[in-house]
Amino acid sequence: MRSPATRAPALAAAPRAAGLGAAGRGRAARRAASARGLSRRPGSRGAGPGPAGDSGDMAAPLRAAKRALRAELKRRLRGLSEAEKQRQSRLLSRKVIEHSKYQESQRIAVFLSMQDEIETEEIIKDIFQRGKECFIPQYKPQSSHMDMVKLTSAEEICSLPLTSWNIHQPCDNDVREEALSVGGLDLILMPGLGFDKSGNRLGRGKGYYDTYLERCMLHPKGKPYTIALAFKEQICDSVPVAENDIQIDEILYEDS
Repeated sequence: MRSPATRAPALAAAPRAAGLGAAGRGRAARRAASARGLSRRPGSRGAGPGPAGDSGDMAAPLRAAKRALRAELKRRLRGLSEAEKQRQSRLLSRKVIEHSKYQESQRIAVFLSMQDEIETEEIIKDIFQRGKECFIPQYKPQSSHMDMVKLTSAEEICSLPLTSWNIHQPCDNDVREEALSVGGLDLILMPGLGFDKSGNRLGRGKGYYDTYLERCMLHPKGKPYTIALAFKEQICDSVPVAENDIQIDEILYEDS
């Protein structure tokens, strides 16, 4: 078996009009896999997200490859001016709002942006203007657990406390509807540090989204459609992946 750190990514999919093509064959295979469970690489044993899902000699080179790529991507992002980040964020907001999956979705989870991520403020405002339901992450510290909890208005965000990552989120004793407790989700708009055109995503190493997507598969509604939002500088030739990493359905960026 080849090391996950060096294995080639999945075949790129046929182009989509609204963003990254995620495959005729590749996506069809993942959808078929979704009927059985998560969209994982062949040979997955269903281990948990992140390095803990790897074993023995395979884990060290994979961690090293991911660590090196994270450092390079952070360097690229530090080189972006605020004006350039705002320009790409406005462009991506329009792409999302015009996207057919967004328009047909009623229950949408969206991240609240960090300094080096696509700004989602305009998307969140549009969700409420269209009468859709909006859910935002509530991260649990010292774990890979994350809930998607209901936001009552776009204006409410500023009143939420800040985490150590400088992200607004409801505090632990703020009891809210969790998306999977009732109707599930139709769409998740996802952040990340890096992406490749085969749908592979490099996160920040905590495993929050992979773990949450596993929980989504246990809901009667199944796994929601996933769209990652990226600066064009975050697109890589290849993202190192483990057997248990979950591909995303589509990536939106300036040139997609």
